[in-house]
Amino acid sequence: MSAAPRFNDPDSSGHNGVMHAAAVSFDLHIPQSRSLKAKRAVIRPITEGLRNRFRVSVAEVDHHDQWQRAEIAIAVVGESEHRVVELLDAAERFIAGAPGIELLEVKTAWLESEDA
Repeated sequence: MSAAPRFNDPDSSGHNGVMHAAAVSFDLHIPQSRSLKAKRAVIRPITEGLRNRFRVSVAEVDHHDQWQRAEIAIAVVGESEHRVVELLDAAERFIAGAPGIELLEVKTAWLESEDA
């Protein structure tokens, strides 16, 4: 009886074991917001849209108590660097096109594989 393939066995999965992952934060200004409730009304469709459309992990990570500011971060893991970049670009376009916000800054951090 043969043993089940191990997760870290590159021959069992058919790929070279390289992982491509990035986290991106988007610093947002919500100029029309006059309350935290109004801010949430603008941010919620963005975070839900990112989750549903792009299947990425999303969180509001900063400026929780400020009415007109928000920072949203997403995390992406893909089968290739090209695919991760495509998803990040599409997510940025989605956020930039959202009504009621101004995109102030985008910061990207790549996860480096120990095998690279």
